[in-house]
Amino acid sequence: MSQTTTHDIGLEGLDSLGGVDALCLFVAEDDRPLPTSAGYVDWRLCGTLSRVLKNGFFTGAKDDWLLLPSDGKLPVPRIFVVGLGSRQKLDAGALSEALANAGKVLSRAKVDSVALEVPFGGRAEDAARADAYQKGFLPAFKGGRVALLVDKGLVRLLPGRKG
Repeated sequence: MSQTTTHDIGLEGLDSLGGVDALCLFVAEDDRPLPTSAGYVDWRLCGTLSRVLKNGFFTGAKDDWLLLPSDGKLPVPRIFVVGLGSRQKLDAGALSEALANAGKVLSRAKVDSVALEVPFGGRAEDAARADAYQKGFLPAFKGGRVALLVDKGLVRLLPGRKG
C-alpha cells in the first residue's frame, strides 16, 4: 500500500515535492487556460505545456499522454501529462478510469513516488474524486509513495492521510 501525503495546490505545494520521482498532471481538451496544478507547472516551465498544446502535439484528448522533463525548474525530474477528454463531461466513471490508467502507466514507467492532483470538473464531485483515487489509482499504482496536491474539499474525504 502506498503512503500518501498531502500538499497544497500552488507553487509552494509544488516546491515541497522533493524526493518524488514524477509529477502526474491531468489536462482536458477544454482546459484553456490551464487550471490549478497544470497552470502552476506551466508557469514554472515558462509556458512549455501551453506551447505543446498550441502546436497540437498533445491536445488533452482521452488517453493522450505526454512526458516532459522539468529541467530543474521543479523538484521533480519527470512530468507525465494525461489527457482527460472533456472536463465538462467528466463523471465518476471516466475519472476512475483515467486514474486507474495513470496508475498503470506510471507503474510500467517504474515510478516509485509520484505527485498528482485528482482531477475535478463536470459531474465528478469531491466524494467521487476521493473514491476514484482510492479505488482507481491506488490499486493500479505499484509505487511506494503518493504526494497528493489537494484542495480543502478533497482533503477532508481522504482517510488516514499524512500531511
